[in-house]
Amino acid sequence: MTTRDPSADPRRAELAAWLSTLPDVPPFTLAPASADASFRRYFRLTLAAPDAQGRTTLVAMDAPPPMEDCRPFVRVAGLLHAARVHAPAVHAQDPERGFLLLEDLGSITYLAALREDNAQALYLDAIDTLVRFQAGARDDALPRYDEVLLRRELELFPEWYAGQHLGHTLTTAQRGALDAVFAQIIANNLAQPRVFVHRDYHSRNLMVVPERNPGVIDFQDAVSGPVTYDLVSLLRDAYVAWDEARQIDWAVRYWERARAAGIPVDPDFGVFWRDFEWMGVQRQVKVLGIFARLAHRDGKTGYLNDLPRVLAYLRAACARYRELVPLLVLLDALEGRTPTVGYTF
Repeated sequence: MTTRDPSADPRRAELAAWLSTLPDVPPFTLAPASADASFRRYFRLTLAAPDAQGRTTLVAMDAPPPMEDCRPFVRVAGLLHAARVHAPAVHAQDPERGFLLLEDLGSITYLAALREDNAQALYLDAIDTLVRFQAGARDDALPRYDEVLLRRELELFPEWYAGQHLGHTLTTAQRGALDAVFAQIIANNLAQPRVFVHRDYHSRNLMVVPERNPGVIDFQDAVSGPVTYDLVSLLRDAYVAWDEARQIDWAVRYWERARAAGIPVDPDFGVFWRDFEWMGVQRQVKVLGIFARLAHRDGKTGYLNDLPRVLAYLRAACARYRELVPLLVLLDALEGRTPTVGYTF
């Protein structure tokens, strides 16, 4: 086992020492694999020789307490495995110290692999997997995506996007209009049937794997929530955009498969699509706030590059529904734009 300057990274040194105590892990080298928007980090173990199962690499998660808790990851991984979803197997765990040893799903994300000639196949794999876990994963033991959580996420927008990122304090009238829109968004979201919700089912959390594609990661925040949520995450991804005709085609394919699997989607695709768009507005408002917070609080400024894509989704949806036009008007005011005309359905 080798590491670089362990004194400069005591958590990494502690993780390496823990891995070295595991009886079924051969000597290894440890290198960073990835990090995410939280305090979690991932390291890849390259084994000096194949282990008893023939593996040559594994992945270790460092989820430092008290900022992170790796036990939800283990619990949700079990739910996904029961639904025949390719989530990483948990080979060893020390939740008190925040360490997990996991199956290595490789390093090729959907985001890195997507091309025009493979998008259809990759997205249909992702849709089939989404249907599989919505139909087969128990959600009754998960936290509920309730009004408190939905509203807390929406409030990131005025605080972090409007306030910290754009330097704008909302007037009383703007705050009142925003509250009215938020109430209608939340009402729509809560009226949708509830299923297992991954919460970040998108191109950075789907891995291209040779068997049972895709591998699914970053699911520890799963909840019981609106049926359209994960489809919105997938088709209106903050990191890659597809034209609306393709989004609708993939949404129809999901809807057909979901109905066949007994998932409680609305039998009228038009109603289902409206719910999809309204769920998307909630998610996009939240993401604007989260990305602004990551940049201004945590110094992760790369997320600002993705704001225009998220704003484009949000503006297009708000322009289609009379109830959401006040949010479009507010976006225009915040960005100093000429007011946009809203077309309603």
